[in-house]
Amino acid sequence: MYNTAPSHYVDSVVSVMLDAVNNYDQPLTKEKLCAWQASFFPTGFSEGSQIEVGRYRTNEEHIVSGMFGRERVYYIAPSPERLEKEMAAFIEWFNKNENISSVIRSAIAHFWFVSIHPFEDGNGRVARIISDMLLARADRSEFRFYNISSQINKDKNHYYDILEKIQHGDGDITEWISWYANTLSTALDEAETIVTTILNKSFFWQKASSVAFSQRQTDILNLFLDGYEAKITSKLWASLAKCSKDTAIRDIQDLIEKGILREDIPGAKRPSYSIVYDPDDITVFFSDINITENNNAIYLTALYKGKQQVRERILPLDAERFKKGDLPLENLLAKYCSYIKMS
Repeated sequence: MYNTAPSHYVDSVVSVMLDAVNNYDQPLTKEKLCAWQASFFPTGFSEGSQIEVGRYRTNEEHIVSGMFGRERVYYIAPSPERLEKEMAAFIEWFNKNENISSVIRSAIAHFWFVSIHPFEDGNGRVARIISDMLLARADRSEFRFYNISSQINKDKNHYYDILEKIQHGDGDITEWISWYANTLSTALDEAETIVTTILNKSFFWQKASSVAFSQRQTDILNLFLDGYEAKITSKLWASLAKCSKDTAIRDIQDLIEKGILREDIPGAKRPSYSIVYDPDDITVFFSDINITENNNAIYLTALYKGKQQVRERILPLDAERFKKGDLPLENLLAKYCSYIKMS
């Protein structure tokens, strides 16, 4: 079973995010913040308990963790009577044009807002959204292929740990800004990977536009073109397509004859296959090819035509297979760098 958020929750977060990013050049106001928070809780309840929505909280807020009866208070937010003054100062600062890095401003805004904790619930969501609003303001564009919100959500345990550490510190938030910048860098890397995947997929279908495919072949090819982390084998093909192994073998052989798939290691006892993005061997265009690791991610780096630096994040399985000699360099480069020929 997958744990998925209720549709109204997802819809409200997406709606608020779009409002914030599409209107990045509009000033932030108390009314806007309250409206965003209220949209997260249309029934006025959060996890079965009634909460204050659409206004600053009127109760003390102790941030706790741990099991019932063994809770630990790790942060006490400012008292309700201080909220108007604290939030007015925050909003005034947020709307100023300051000559400092947009990343630093975004990091400060996030930390400052969650530390004030103006609402009874939804503070983290609003903080992540205003962080992205500041980044969009710096880009001067609502069209962005990345957002810090989703990346923070993927690393929530570390996020809460560092928040607690800095909120109990001496006021120096350097470590928080460093963590935030690294998280943003990861978000940018992921966005770049998504764009590369889309470009490579587009390049493949342009090249294969005149080839006839069955619906089953199209579906499985798209799965791998979208970055499914596995090597293509007849056994996996049969499992994914919910067909017999014999049918899978016929599908694969048909695609080999059409120049769409090729064996990774010809004559191997347990053959695996790679997608042919381009019938031409593109290895001749690349030099200084290396596989490197940074922040738990693996990258292919190279020089294209002696002048263009290439750095593509690759799947760990592909890196491992390449190092073992199970995935030829030509197939690896084709999978991650074919799109470069489009430019």
